[in-house]
Amino acid sequence: MSRQPMAVAKRFIGTWRLVSMAAEGQPDPDRGPHPTGLIHYDANGWMSVQIMPDRLRPKFARTEPTPEEAKAAIRGYSAYFGTYTIDETAQTVTHHRIGNIYPGAFGDFVRRYEFAAGDRLILRPVENQKALTWERIISQHCLA
Repeated sequence: MSRQPMAVAKRFIGTWRLVSMAAEGQPDPDRGPHPTGLIHYDANGWMSVQIMPDRLRPKFARTEPTPEEAKAAIRGYSAYFGTYTIDETAQTVTHHRIGNIYPGAFGDFVRRYEFAAGDRLILRPVENQKALTWERIISQHCLA
């Protein structure tokens, strides 16, 4: 995997925690008002993300969930990994998903990016108005 040589790419490197996720100021009904999550970018061009919803999740009565229980458990949960590339001109980061909790949800996922005060990163999917705000918890210096 080739390294991301650009100065902007270096700003992505590290681990970030999810601060907020909203579309047009409203929380995602499948994720609740305060979902939690982590996104990680490394210097070799790899990334991973997990987002867990903030909603009641029933406990299973048995050790194996029923199909309905399994569906309810992952509704609103996001988890995928792959590589990433940055286009500084377009101000986008593309997640090239090679593993995903959702079967068939592979390939490129493009997001506009913005660095904000307080060591925050805002990612917006190009196809909708959702805004995911992340706050750095581990910097690239700690990963060296």
